[in-house]
Amino acid sequence: MQKFELFEEHGFKDLTFSNYLVHESEFMKVINFNFKAGQKLPVHSHDLEGELTLTILEGTGEFLGADGATMPARTGDVLVSEIREPHGVAATTDMRVLVTIAPPI
Repeated sequence: MQKFELFEEHGFKDLTFSNYLVHESEFMKVINFNFKAGQKLPVHSHDLEGELTLTILEGTGEFLGADGATMPARTGDVLVSEIREPHGVAATTDMRVLVTIAPPI
């Protein structure tokens, strides 16, 4: 068992979002992304099988999708999608996001 204190171990950057690989195994990958207000992770997709979750740990912004689609994102929200589906995040306030990627079982 491992414990990570993300708020203490991983901070923000001024010029671009910052990412921190929390955990990686054959079963899953967990990444913490921190965005200052106005920063974003552009819409993208991965040529992989599996699903991902984007969990908003702190802050507000938008989940970004294909063709300009957006959904509000605020503390406590969880987005679940196929990893092949286009996805991204834009921060309105400073925002912490936890991403989990899991291959099919």
